Amino acid sequence: MKKYIVGIDVGGTNVKLGLVNAAGHIVARRHLPTKTYSRNKTKLIDAIINAVDELLVDMKLTRKNVEGVGIGLPGLIDPIQGIVRYLPNIPGWRNVPLQKIMQDRLGVPVFLENDVNMITLAEWKYGAGQGQDNFMCITLGTGVGGGLILNGSIYRGEGFVAGEIGHMPLEDRTLEMFVGNAHLQERAGRIFKNKNIRLEDVFDLAKVGNARAIEFWDEAGTYIGTTLAGVINLLNLRMIVIGGGVSANFRFLAPAIKKTIKQRAMKVQSSMVKVVRTKLLNDAGIIGAQILVKELGVKK
Repeated sequence: MKKYIVGIDVGGTNVKLGLVNAAGHIVARRHLPTKTYSRNKTKLIDAIINAVDELLVDMKLTRKNVEGVGIGLPGLIDPIQGIVRYLPNIPGWRNVPLQKIMQDRLGVPVFLENDVNMITLAEWKYGAGQGQDNFMCITLGTGVGGGLILNGSIYRGEGFVAGEIGHMPLEDRTLEMFVGNAHLQERAGRIFKNKNIRLEDVFDLAKVGNARAIEFWDEAGTYIGTTLAGVINLLNLRMIVIGGGVSANFRFLAPAIKKTIKQRAMKVQSSMVKVVRTKLLNDAGIIGAQILVKELGVKK
């Protein structure tokens, strides 16, 4: 009997689900809008369970074909106890024993993880970080998150909150307050005198050589590079993998990031590190479930 992993990537806007095979490929997908259920966690859990069953029906499978379920969530997760401690962008989620709830309902092993850690696991095994024992994956979007692979293992920290690069101090604020979506959107509106301009529009302008758009991404890259220089000095990483929605603009962010790292990180550390874009893009959060369940689940 073929066995699959169900990967669930819970975001503030959408929940993405995928059926992942042994090779780390997504063979079926579903999604549902988080905001429809955002004020009622019970309804959201019910909707996710229904979506899992619909995913299986689509593939003419049953729960017996499911080896396990991996769920990535955007917040403070205790993966050992299987508890969602807090989700900052989804109301009502405090100290929810989601692992037990889902296992009781589905009858299969369930494992929880922070969403950026799930992305990091996927990039480590199947994406840009393959073969790397020491690297960081950062995601640029509504927030700025980070996951760490150190000495060939996911590093969560004592309280399971390591990697919070978005909250590292930068000048009198934090990195997230400079390059999170809301700040970038506000700044783009001021520069282009158009409050409705999208970040995608600024990217398109940069592609046709608009000087203000190029400078916009260059400044964002400088902030990112400044913060990463400190991380690189501290951890002597081999690679930084950059993902998230804003990473679509990597070709304009990367020169400033790399230049700033070279200028501000120590010579040995800066000469060893590579900065690359994610390979798995929006699928990483789902694919990471396969590693979580098959390789890390037995250790929990």
